[in-house]
Amino acid sequence: MYILECWIEHPVRTLDHTFTYLSDVQVSPGCRVSVDFNHHELVGFVETVEESNLSKAEIEKQRGMEIRMVNAVIDEEPLITNELHDLALMMKKTTLSTTISCFQCILPPKIRPSSSAKHIVMERYVRISENEVNLTPKQLQAYMLVKEKGEMRYGDLRKAYPTLAKKMVDSGALVAFEKEKEAPSTIHEVRDVPPVLSTAQKEVLTKIETADSRAVLLRGVTGSGKTEIYLQLAAKELNENKQVLILVPEIALTPQMIDRVTRRFGEELAIYHSGLNSQEKYEQYVKVKSGRARIVVGTRSAVFLPFSDLGLIVMDEEHDGSYKQDKQPSYHCRDVALWRSEYHHARLLLGSATPSLDSYARALKGVYTLVELDERINQSLPKIIAVDMKREMERGNTVLSGLLKEKIADRLQKHEKVILLLNRRGYNSALYCRSCGEAIMCPHCELSMSYHRSIGRLKCHFCGTEMKVPFKCPSCGSTAGFTGTGYGTERLEKEVQELYPCAKIYRMDADTVSRKNAHEKILRQFMADGDILLGTQMIAKGLDFPEVTLVGILAADSGLERSDFHSCEETFDLLMQASGRSGRAAKKGDVIFQVFDTGHYAVQCALRQDYRTFFKMEMDFRHRCMYPPYTYLVSLLVQGKDEKRVREAALWLKNGLVGNYKTIGVIVLLKRRDLFRARIILKGRDLDEMRKDISTLLEQDDKRRANMLVIDVNPMVLDG
Repeated sequence: MYILECWIEHPVRTLDHTFTYLSDVQVSPGCRVSVDFNHHELVGFVETVEESNLSKAEIEKQRGMEIRMVNAVIDEEPLITNELHDLALMMKKTTLSTTISCFQCILPPKIRPSSSAKHIVMERYVRISENEVNLTPKQLQAYMLVKEKGEMRYGDLRKAYPTLAKKMVDSGALVAFEKEKEAPSTIHEVRDVPPVLSTAQKEVLTKIETADSRAVLLRGVTGSGKTEIYLQLAAKELNENKQVLILVPEIALTPQMIDRVTRRFGEELAIYHSGLNSQEKYEQYVKVKSGRARIVVGTRSAVFLPFSDLGLIVMDEEHDGSYKQDKQPSYHCRDVALWRSEYHHARLLLGSATPSLDSYARALKGVYTLVELDERINQSLPKIIAVDMKREMERGNTVLSGLLKEKIADRLQKHEKVILLLNRRGYNSALYCRSCGEAIMCPHCELSMSYHRSIGRLKCHFCGTEMKVPFKCPSCGSTAGFTGTGYGTERLEKEVQELYPCAKIYRMDADTVSRKNAHEKILRQFMADGDILLGTQMIAKGLDFPEVTLVGILAADSGLERSDFHSCEETFDLLMQASGRSGRAAKKGDVIFQVFDTGHYAVQCALRQDYRTFFKMEMDFRHRCMYPPYTYLVSLLVQGKDEKRVREAALWLKNGLVGNYKTIGVIVLLKRRDLFRARIILKGRDLDEMRKDISTLLEQDDKRRANMLVIDVNPMVLDG
């Protein structure tokens, strides 16, 4: 008999401990089992296994409780490596999450400890049998093909010999069997020769290779050749039979990085991002675990792939907020990458033109090794101009300034490409009743709904709810109609097309990239025949288009209106990153900022492309207000459908958390997805003390209030 300690699939805090089950067959830790839990069949994740010579009745008597048998053992081998198991426990401790949620976060959807996980797709294969059979000459050719390959997909054999495959299986000449579907091969012909590095690049490469610390921060202006540094470091690790992980923050960046990697190395490549379906993610996971792929390009979740011998982790655009998960476990990809680099004794390279303040401060203190590239490869930064939109609106230019219109017309005449960035999608930000002036609100969130003209519907950009524009005002019942305010990428596209009817325009935002591979398709079309690419922040980062010589950033300082302390840093990052898309090749580039506050230091520093001055000014502001990185923050969000219970739980947290830190709140937030919400913020210098006090209070919870709690350690966003 085997005694199993199992984590149950529900990520509920009150169930965050192992439950005991028995099995009469051997099970390994890290496998899934099907169990009866409170009269429901659920999936358990085996933590420990103890072999016993006692019977079920004797074990129950010894332990003083009834113990159920597992219903079934799902996995023959452990799903998770020892390293990833330890990583999950580290994440549980640092993010104050449930254990099972950390395992579920690490594993791909097909094999997560969850009863809702879909079955793994199997494929039919054939191999030669040991039977003696008479074969025709044509059948002999098919037989020899299978023998030469050892085994092959049945579908491939049918393509080669359409009329023979089934007959040869039926006659016993070939044996049919099933295997898990594998990811297709990504091996390509090597087409790129590494370019000769500039003197500055050579110096940086040497500093990285000889750095004392395992983590290196590379601050390089846009177009300075950071990607080439990544590739040359990767080549050395691959030559030593090590594995390489290259992380990018957005799916939109993966096509260009994949192209660069495949053209350079021709290696078997794994690709991992949220655009893949569950089966594809599982195939890529297996590809890495089996060692078929030695180099991986992916977004945040790729940091959890089962590497066996990592030599290099590259985290491109390391400042980007996409690297922080906003639901539990609310890990930061950088922290996981640091942990894994230590485990594998691998180099971690953090690259950005605008490093996060946290990372740059650590580098200045010597926690990371700091290396910098201050010049572009083409030795030419774009010319940047800020346009005051208050004056432009007086002249009737509400969307595009006069200067930007002139510049676009000039580029179209020269057959050069233009990028227009507006970090709002939709046609109008809101629709207001002409009679009472009330906005149409989302029925599930206390937020106004955005109007999307192309589909004639209203959308909530938070919960995704869609509905038709009502005939009557929901507030006053008037039939006078509605008027729209604000503008998004859809309206921008319409106005630009009307101004330049001959221009080929492509739009890239959440509405246009919802289909599979849409990012890659839009970027490829823009490269081939596009004149103007417009979209949200996904087009501002890391993309390299040599023919783009003009970038216009609309509502460039709108992010400064947010109350979040990160707003200045995020605005500066966006302006710097978007500016970097212009003039990356031989032709000079221009950038236009359309702003309402031309004197703000984030705008002024971006105009001068001056990261160091911005860092100094923003760090001074953070120090005076005691914001990170001078302190730590922990967000405790209580949410539920019962407003009274939410408020009571929030007060319980506030009154129960007393220490050498500030407790800010209770802050009542807007309702989202029909959930009432309230937040407590802890602010202090000792993060371990705050974590300990939270854990202690949750252990004392006798009313299941903890199940309403979402914890975010070091939150990136604090807006309501």
